[in-house]
Formats: sequence, structure tokens, C-alpha cells
Amino acid sequence: MDAIADDPPPSEDELAAYQREGRAWVATDSADVPIAYILVDVIEHCAHIEQVTVHPLNSRKGLGSALIGTVERWADEGGLECMTLTTFRDVPWNAPYYERLGFVQVPEQSWTDGLRQTVQKENQHGLNAWPRVVMKKGTYRRGPGTA
Repeated sequence: MDAIADDPPPSEDELAAYQREGRAWVATDSADVPIAYILVDVIEHCAHIEQVTVHPLNSRKGLGSALIGTVERWADEGGLECMTLTTFRDVPWNAPYYERLGFVQVPEQSWTDGLRQTVQKENQHGLNAWPRVVMKKGTYRRGPGTA
């Protein structure tokens, strides 16, 4: 998966757009140096985790799960229905990790149009060279007539 590891990070303009729209969160170390971040899109009433990145020297410290927890609270408070993401099925720190955090795999026949478009876009960037899955967690928004 060298191609993935060599993929450049989002540009400053892309990151600035997430920041302006309140859809980016950053974890820093004691010297205020960024060591992890998460970017979120909104796709059909769900917070879609576009990217979670933790610097390798700071992995396995709970930073990724803390950022995901922040997004979960943001989604719930914002009236969104759930969180979604796409990830590699067989990489231990991808799908199995998200399953431990309560995400479940969404079968292709249940994908929304927005998720389908996201997967197609990712495929155009070559991400389908390895098995991928769509995952979902939670139902937050309580509309009229729901318990």
C-alpha cells in the first residue's frame, strides 16, 4: 500500500475550507504541535469521516478514537442522523478498528446515492486496488414520531 502512504496530504486550501466550515478538529501535543486531525463532510444527513490521521509516533494513544468521539457529539448536537466512513476492509487499523468503535459495515445495496458517489470518486483515485467497505455508526437525530 505504498501508493496510499505516498499520497500527499490535503492542500492548505482544502484544509482551510474544512476549518472555515467547522468540519476539522486537531489534536496537539504539549508544545501545541499538531499530532492528529479529522476531516468531516456531511453526506445526506450524516457526518462522513473523510479522513482521520494520527502521526505514527503518537499512534495507539486514543487520539483517533477521541477525535471520532468529538465528531459523534458534533453530529448528535447538529441533528445529524449518523456517522459514515469508507475504509480498507483488511487493514487492522482500518475496518477492524472502526468495528471496535461501534461502526458496522453497510452492504452495497444499502448505500445512499451520496455514499455511492463518494466510493466512485475514491475508486477514480485508485483506492479500490484493495478491498474497501462503507461503515456507519449511530442514529442520532430524533425526528417527529420517533422514540
